Amino acid sequence: MSTVLSDQELVRREAMQKLRALGIEPFPAAEFPVTHTVAQVKEAFKEAGHVEGEQPAPNVVLAGRLMSVRVMGKASFAVLRDATGDQQVYINRDEIAPGEDKTLYNEVFKKLLHLGDFIGVKGFMFRTQTGELTLHVKELTVLAKSLRPLPVVKTDEQGHVHDAFTDPELRYRMRYVDLIVNPQVKETFLKRTRIFNAMRESFQEAGYIEVDTPVMQPIPGGAAARPFITHHNALDVPFYLRIANELYLKRLIVGGFDGVFEFSRNFRNEGMDRTHNPEFTIMELYVAYKDYRWMMDFIEGVFRKVATAANGVPVATFQGQQIDFGKPFKRITMCGAIQEKTGVDVLNADERAIGELCKQHGIEITAAMGKGKLIDELFSALVQPELVQPTFVMDFPLEMSPLCKKHRDDDRLTERFELYAAGFEVGNAYSELNDPIDQRERFEDQVRLMERGDDEAMFIDQDFLRALEYGMPPTSGIGIGMDRLVMLLTDNPAIQEVLLFPQMRPEKFD
Repeated sequence: MSTVLSDQELVRREAMQKLRALGIEPFPAAEFPVTHTVAQVKEAFKEAGHVEGEQPAPNVVLAGRLMSVRVMGKASFAVLRDATGDQQVYINRDEIAPGEDKTLYNEVFKKLLHLGDFIGVKGFMFRTQTGELTLHVKELTVLAKSLRPLPVVKTDEQGHVHDAFTDPELRYRMRYVDLIVNPQVKETFLKRTRIFNAMRESFQEAGYIEVDTPVMQPIPGGAAARPFITHHNALDVPFYLRIANELYLKRLIVGGFDGVFEFSRNFRNEGMDRTHNPEFTIMELYVAYKDYRWMMDFIEGVFRKVATAANGVPVATFQGQQIDFGKPFKRITMCGAIQEKTGVDVLNADERAIGELCKQHGIEITAAMGKGKLIDELFSALVQPELVQPTFVMDFPLEMSPLCKKHRDDDRLTERFELYAAGFEVGNAYSELNDPIDQRERFEDQVRLMERGDDEAMFIDQDFLRALEYGMPPTSGIGIGMDRLVMLLTDNPAIQEVLLFPQMRPEKFD
């Protein structure tokens, strides 16, 4: 990006200097006493009528960004935007600059203010002859000068949009501009907050405690993923940015908490695509004395509440498909779903046969893939894309779930489910493995996979094993991909659309 100033930027900097020459500070430090937001004005004065004759006292003070101006001689209409919306304002030269001194209007408002500048206005509300609620300005204050022009979106007579700020790379790099000129983007992030709040309230109402666990960890545990590595200078040892917070939360269950949850910023040094970002948010919940069947029932209710908080009803439209969280969620088994698609019972097949089945369906495999990874690839290719309505996929093969309790009816399986909607995973839950001997053997199996070349296999966490040896009660846990959930509930097909500042290659400045 060039740092050479454009003609428009030069004009704005000159205006900044002229304001100072007139004794007007373009970046004042004093508090500006706002009385209303735009939304509050629209609610408080929704019954306001047209003003005739005597003018009421100025009782409304607004502040915001100047988004448009129509100058008509000694009077002008402008649009002011704050965090809650747009408000039309009316400005008359003789009222904001009474007497002979017309400087404030003729010089400042007409020549030295530009779109994007922040101003404060004081006046009274009235309706124009066309019925639009408008602020009649009696006082105007410059609050902050914008030294760069905003992208101005224009629509021609044929309805074609020009100069829209739509390039994804620019939008993600300059999210601050994106939020200014594309109001629908801001709505996505307001919904994101409502989604998080509704989920947090669900857990708090159930009596569970929100906690914080370490972001830097000596062992990257709790998931099968490639970590980011850093160095702790004070301790002079390598640390890892967390790939999951699971093992720390289960330590808290060992320590005596009955239910804990955390909205966790996690980091996985892996690929980027429309549903994956190296930095993302997971919510993990662990509840003592429960199992994965209980968790299915509980989380189904949570998702209904969250969807309703986002959209007013427990229904979302995602890329033209209506996703209904109000109906009971479908429940299927992983191996059963694959068998329905292929006719092959993968649970009873050996690794070689499953590898051949993958090849038959055009799925690339490597020597590092064990039986569990091959089954996962089959499921992802053949079953997952068709899971549009909320569906619990249950009972994963043992090889796929090193932290999960063996199934009570079949020790080749685990008591695990994943929740899918719109063709992608939004949640992963277990009856947690609390047998320390079994857990150690599972970790050792992961080490063997690592030796085969699987760079996502888990490390052995000796301290976590020690914690389990003190005893952990039967526990159910779930992780929910919050970014994907927000995608689903806001109809955004790319994860970058629901992250305020997604990772990108650094810019080069001249």
